[in-house]
Amino acid sequence: MKGIVFNLLQEAVEAEFSEEAWDSLIDASGVSGAYTSLGSYPDEELFALVAAAAALLEKDQADILRWFGRNAMPMLQSRYPQFFASHRGARSFILSVNDIIHPEVRKLYAGASCPHFHFDEDRAGRLLLGYRSPRQLCQLAHGFIEGSLNHFGERATIEHVLCMHKGDGICRMSIDWQS
Repeated sequence: MKGIVFNLLQEAVEAEFSEEAWDSLIDASGVSGAYTSLGSYPDEELFALVAAAAALLEKDQADILRWFGRNAMPMLQSRYPQFFASHRGARSFILSVNDIIHPEVRKLYAGASCPHFHFDEDRAGRLLLGYRSPRQLCQLAHGFIEGSLNHFGERATIEHVLCMHKGDGICRMSIDWQS
């Protein structure tokens, strides 16, 4: 996993809690804690940080991942405003992930392994988002979706229709702006 992910997590923890909270998280997780944005680090270090945060806060790991995605989105917007500039809403932003955002991420961070999303729309106008990644970070993706909704001042209901954590081969979310 690229160091930028760890940098964003550190910023989110320090912004909401404190620098000491980040240090406690590093100690509790047993990871090195030194991450450069362009560096590559074992996925297990992120999983260890998430598990430690969940234990310290007495929350589910899924809640921690959603919180992280939601809170990282404003930081991403600040760092990379060009990813957001051409969008007037969360739907078009989300739909740009495969074609615009992830290719740019790969240019900025050589060797980045980004998940791939599949999009469809049902008869009711809900966006159906399929997520497949060996990392199985669908809850982080959920948090990023919530963060994009917040960024554009929108509300939607996100439902996990299928999930790899429940034995499905893919995660599928239904995003409903009608609710």
